[in-house]
Amino acid sequence: MPLFAFKKKYVLYIFLMLTAIFTMVFVKFNLTYFLVSQSVWPEGPETINELSLNYIIDMMFGELYVVTFVTAIKVTLDFLEEHKRVADLEKTQLETELLFLKTQISPHFFFNTLNNIYSLSVEKSKKTPKIILKLAELMRYLLYETKNKRQSLEAEILCIQNYLDLERVRHNDELEIDMSISGDISDKEIAPIILLSFIENAFKHGVHKNIGEVKIEIDLSIKEDFLYFRISNPMPVITTHKETFDESSGIGLENVKKRLALGYEKHDYKLEINSDDNMFVVKLKIKVS
Repeated sequence: MPLFAFKKKYVLYIFLMLTAIFTMVFVKFNLTYFLVSQSVWPEGPETINELSLNYIIDMMFGELYVVTFVTAIKVTLDFLEEHKRVADLEKTQLETELLFLKTQISPHFFFNTLNNIYSLSVEKSKKTPKIILKLAELMRYLLYETKNKRQSLEAEILCIQNYLDLERVRHNDELEIDMSISGDISDKEIAPIILLSFIENAFKHGVHKNIGEVKIEIDLSIKEDFLYFRISNPMPVITTHKETFDESSGIGLENVKKRLALGYEKHDYKLEINSDDNMFVVKLKIKVS
């Protein structure tokens, strides 16, 4: 019968439930009368030896009370189970989002970096071992150190610095990066790759799609339990403003928004994305305690 309730066939469900209760009362009366005592209702207002309307109504209300009580327990257990299922689903979705973000780090970045390393090796540059080490550290972080829900802010910043150093090698003197860090970053934690996502997006749209010298400004400030992150890059010359929000481009800002919504409470972060004076600016306030 619960199947009809789940299918929202409430009239049929109520009819079948009342029919079942009536049948149960009828069977109970006859079993008591023939097997136990002919005084079927000793606790009632009157002694009866035949099925009466008062007996049926009283007994059905009593059985209905029991059925309602058991149903309430069942509904509560089902609710708790469904709540746990939804929580597990959200956790799985969060892990899937993270995995997707890791795989979306632009493969062109790695290919171009390897090409730069090859050029440096041909020139027998002394920078080659250092660049290879930074690339290895970045790849190791992305592959092995981002499995947990939270990562140390120090590790995340080190990953960012390795990424920036490799971008400097790619773009030489045409790229200017102004990065500042203030406050105590020790013993702070953040969802992995969140900050790197915004930085990769800035390079994809602000550096790779502009010609000539380009400046990227990054500011990280720790105040009490919150990180105030800001990054700005010039608007792309060869694309439109709308395309900078294209989810299929790079990591995609929409995916980062989903990860923030899944991984943090609403009061634990605030994200602002806007443009002014041909500059694309991302501001993020996020809890890192």
